[in-house]
Order: sequence, then structure tokens, then C-alpha cells
Amino acid sequence: MKIVKKRLITFAKVLLSLLLLGFVLSQIEIKQLFNTIRDLNLFYLFLAFIFFNLSKILSSIRLNYYFKNLGIYLRELNALRLYYVGMFYNLFLPGGIGGDGYKLYLLQKYFQKGYKDIIKALLLDRLSGLVALIVLAAALWLFSSFRHFYPLTILAIFSLVFAYPIFFYFYIRYFALFLPNIALTTLLGVGVQLLQLLSALMITLSFTTSLPIIDFLTLFLISSVVAVLPLTIGGVGAREFTFLYGLKILHQDPSIGVAFSLIFFTITLLASAFGLLFVHKPLVAKPLKKV
Repeated sequence: MKIVKKRLITFAKVLLSLLLLGFVLSQIEIKQLFNTIRDLNLFYLFLAFIFFNLSKILSSIRLNYYFKNLGIYLRELNALRLYYVGMFYNLFLPGGIGGDGYKLYLLQKYFQKGYKDIIKALLLDRLSGLVALIVLAAALWLFSSFRHFYPLTILAIFSLVFAYPIFFYFYIRYFALFLPNIALTTLLGVGVQLLQLLSALMITLSFTTSLPIIDFLTLFLISSVVAVLPLTIGGVGAREFTFLYGLKILHQDPSIGVAFSLIFFTITLLASAFGLLFVHKPLVAKPLKKV
């Protein structure tokens, strides 16, 4: 019964991704989209790929600090291999065990620390990244062309001021086990999103046409928040839909935004494919012992 339910959820996600993507493509000039992609500066795309992977390395380091709070001591290289395998499962096998599910299974198998605490570490990792995304999106919103939409600007100001206090409240109340590294892991969470923002900036610079950079980066962060919602496969369709309407509001060419989103997904796809190299041996060295 559970397998049938998972398959139905996966089917629904794939269907929604395809429907959203099909709708977005019906709203733009496909020829313009291809011309935009054809003229991209490959050097800036290479830098975007580098910054994206640096963000994943930093994510792995942050998650490893959470593991250490549980008494799970992984070498950084092992933690990174496990992180990339998780990315691979999340993107390429979304209807199966999933990246977090695989990490949960493997860590419990090696360390027997209890599923509940490992789930808390994985959940806190997600929440930390999401809060950093919201705060950065709110900050950029105030400097973008979107700031003229006053009700949402008030929401952005509220998010900027209260997102971290609310996060820390829940952190102290429900994740007290991870408090020893709260300052460091929070800073690492911000660092992860800043590196992804640099990746997005490089994609923006790769276009030959002049673009409103702050507006594009704001939309990128908003689309990243939307992509976190477990409604589509890897955020496909949701990101493009966000860019489509965001740029229409600003009377900008939406095909450029769709191209931007597709390029970012391609970079994610290529980076996640690295996980395939380590699927059969995510942990290759003995775990570290507490010093």
C-alpha cells in the first residue's frame, strides 16, 4: 500500500512539473528561448557550476556539524560523498527512498544513533537553508523593482526582521541537542545561499543582453523558496512558472527568465550526477572517533 501511495505521489509530481513546464513554454517564444541559450557565455556558466558545487561542499560541512552533535563522526570527504549521493537520489529517484531517506538508513546502519535524532538533524539542515533563503530574498526584494508592491514589501520587511528570531525560538525549543554549534551552522547556512546566489549571478552575467540583475537574483531566491515545496520534481516547472510571471510583472522578456531557470536546473542535474560515482560506496573510510 505504501509503495502504491509513493508511486501515485511521484506520478502527481511528474505530471504537475510537465503541466507547469508545458504552460510556461506555451507563453513564450520558443525560438527566442533557443537563441538566448545559444548565445550564452560559457566561461560564466563554468563559474556558475563551480560556485554551485562550492555551495554543496559548504552544505555538507554544515550537515556534518549536526551529525557530530549526535555523536556521528564522519570524515569530511565521507560526508561530502554521502551528500552527493543524497542529491543523486533526490533528483533521479524522487519516488523511491529519497536522498534524506537514504542518509537516514545508512547512518542508522553504521552508528545506531536512533532514527528520531538523525531525522532532526536532516530536518534542521533543511530549515536552516530555507530561513537563509527567505532572509536573502527579503533583503534583495527591498532593492529590487518589486519593492513597489507594498503589501508584499511589508511581508519582506517582516521576514527580514523576524525570520531568524522565529527560527532560533524553534531551534532552542525543539533542536536543543544541536545548540553547541548554532552560531557556526547558522553562518554556514547563510554562506551556502550566498554561494548559490553567486552561481545565479554568473548565470545572469552569461547572457549577452543587459539584464536587471537585482530583479533576476530576487526572482531566483523566490523561485528557490517555491522549489522547496514538495509539489514538483526538483522544482522543475515551479521555478519556470515563478520567473514567467515575475518578469511579466516587470514587463521583461519572460523567455530569458525561463532560460535562466532551465540553465540552473541543468547545473543542478550535472552536479547531482556526481553522486552516481559514489552510490555503491558512499562511505569508504572508517568513521572518526571523538577526540
